[in-house]
Amino acid sequence: MSSRVALRPRCDRCYLPSHLCLCAEIPRVQTRTRFLLVQHALEIRKKSNTGRVAALALTNATLLTHGSPADVLDSSLFAEPGTWLLFPDGPELPEDTPPPRQVVVLDGSWSQARRMSQRLPTLRLLPRLVLPPPPPGMLHLREPSHPAGMSTLDAIARAVELLEGPQTAAPLARLAQLRVQRIAECGSLNREAMGPGR
Repeated sequence: MSSRVALRPRCDRCYLPSHLCLCAEIPRVQTRTRFLLVQHALEIRKKSNTGRVAALALTNATLLTHGSPADVLDSSLFAEPGTWLLFPDGPELPEDTPPPRQVVVLDGSWSQARRMSQRLPTLRLLPRLVLPPPPPGMLHLREPSHPAGMSTLDAIARAVELLEGPQTAAPLARLAQLRVQRIAECGSLNREAMGPGR
């Protein structure tokens, strides 16, 4: 008898185990701001990854891959006027700075995001959208490794709230909470989900 535990089937769309599938709960959120999600290649098939779910919810979003030989990243997209980088730290911008028209979101662990920001030269030149610290009591599947760390979905929800108001962001925030609650309630926390936070 094999000692390997049979893997549960996954949803091909949200990548969660089929019994936790969130597809029926994913809202369609329209934003003025365009979001470019740059997903690290090692995150693509992880159940703990939320970038894919965020991209499914946002009508004005594109999901790109960094670090995969099969997918060449078109960094010219980052050079469009009005593009900012969502990042935990950066210089303060003048108060009269126009809001971004496009936001680049690095989707991966904190160390992966930091490396992507360093290895993609165009990103170094972008103004940074820095979010306020996460509120006490924010639900996490894993402990963040950075003081401002949160899941990609949570970070996008907070960015949308900052740029376009709480009403637009509310469906994304609810989706992020539902995802954590459903996984926790079903006892599906595993080593992958309990790894280093991002």
